[in-house]
Amino acid sequence: MEQLQTLSTSWSLPVAAIVAAIGIFATMGLFSSKNHMPVEGRTVLLTGASEGMGRSAAIQLSQKGANVILVSRNVGRLEEALADVRAAAKNPSTQRFTYISADVSEHDYAAVVIAEAIAWNGGRSPDIVWCVAGMSTPLLWTDDDSMAAARRNMDVNYFGSAEMSRAILREWLAPENSTGPKGEPKHLVFTASMLALFAILGYGPYTPTKWALRGLADTLAMEVNYYPDNPVKVHIVFPGTIVSPGYERENQTKPDITVELEKDEPAESPDTVARRAIAGLEAGKYFVDVSFLGRLMQCGIMGGSPRNNWVLDTMMGWFIPIIYFFVLRGMNSTVVKWAREKGHPFTHPKKK
Repeated sequence: MEQLQTLSTSWSLPVAAIVAAIGIFATMGLFSSKNHMPVEGRTVLLTGASEGMGRSAAIQLSQKGANVILVSRNVGRLEEALADVRAAAKNPSTQRFTYISADVSEHDYAAVVIAEAIAWNGGRSPDIVWCVAGMSTPLLWTDDDSMAAARRNMDVNYFGSAEMSRAILREWLAPENSTGPKGEPKHLVFTASMLALFAILGYGPYTPTKWALRGLADTLAMEVNYYPDNPVKVHIVFPGTIVSPGYERENQTKPDITVELEKDEPAESPDTVARRAIAGLEAGKYFVDVSFLGRLMQCGIMGGSPRNNWVLDTMMGWFIPIIYFFVLRGMNSTVVKWAREKGHPFTHPKKK
């Protein structure tokens, strides 16, 4: 995503205007310092918690005093992660931790996980559920394995989160669990990708799963308002490239042209992305960005999605389409040039 990365330098005037607007409105008190998602003493369940961003988020939430339930497939990695999460506890004598082994791609897995979590938590459902589990299999859409990869990516990335969201909302929104509109809200957190804001060649099996997840989050953000006595807040996080075992796996199939297009995108550590995501959740954001570039991209394609700040998001949205005009011209030129230099894509050697 090198063209996107140059926004902060090549298009300095609109970016400077946006930054100035942010500063002005911040001083006007439009940004609240209230913690909208306190976790101390509350129970957080995270999928995809045995490695990468999920593991880092679990550790940092433990440091803030949360009780944590880790969900993933690999028991060995879960046990290692659980030890790290327990060691990070803010209040070791009172905090509690456990893990549940589950495959998020399996039909109806989430109902079983939630039932087990409730039993472990003394009959109470988790207060916060964060769906982090995901995978990426970059391929050209014409590659032999692209449809199988697309179905697998959809099972893990979309249906894994969709099933968990349905299972926990059926619990949270049940009449017997009403707390009244003034009750402390539950929090449902989805994890999308910056590719759900700006699509790039080579991610055909992956990108639609994250756009679908964004559509589900938008829908549920409105639907939970149908239950005013059962307050629930919905959020969706948009990470970029994270240096993790998952990133190493996706690079095994990534087309060379995709590597070229995103070569200058800065990769972030799982700890950094988790920290920024948690900060965004604590700030009460619906769209949770983890970088300034991500913030710009969100405002350029928000459509009917809920806004973090209607004035700021609207102002930033005025600039982004102008910038995208140049970005897309640059990226498409790179693709055409690459094709001319490298020959027809069908003749390129395939990664295994």
